[in-house]
Amino acid sequence: MIYRPIVLDEEIGFSKKKFIVSKTDLEGNILFVNQNFCDITGYEYEELMGQSHSVLRHPDMPEAIFYMIWKSLFAGMEVSAIIKNVAKSGAYYWVIADFSMQRNNYGELETFTSFKRAAPATVTEEVALLYQEMISSERRGGVEASLQYLEIFLEERQMSYNEYLEDLVKAKGIFSSLLKKVNKVFS
Repeated sequence: MIYRPIVLDEEIGFSKKKFIVSKTDLEGNILFVNQNFCDITGYEYEELMGQSHSVLRHPDMPEAIFYMIWKSLFAGMEVSAIIKNVAKSGAYYWVIADFSMQRNNYGELETFTSFKRAAPATVTEEVALLYQEMISSERRGGVEASLQYLEIFLEERQMSYNEYLEDLVKAKGIFSSLLKKVNKVFS
């Protein structure tokens, strides 16, 4: 079992050209990570196999975001998110993560793949403010209150979460093109 590091206020920077790839089972247990994943997180490949992907969850991440991701995946929908993770050292890093699912020959969900890249500072600064409010709502009223805050936030902007993310990175269509690449690699 991997221990939870003491979280530091230190950011890990990495090239936007480096993609982090991970694959989990339906419970979120790690089945595969690429070398970039290990290089950025500081974990060895063997340390991660079979571990819950939540070992990387930073305390600044609203539980509601993960609820939304899992709900979308189990509904058969690809989803993207901005995620703040914590490395083995305790330092943090922000990623834009695109999630997809793979099915077996019977059409049943079998695994989930996440394809991540470095999130620009302009994106993380804005989304961090949203996540702080969501965490505050979670502390007062649980995940439901956080989801309600997010829903109101998005309704005011008349957009979905994915549209909000696309607007933040100012690259319409980037998520769908990356998801297509992921599906080619893991199909």
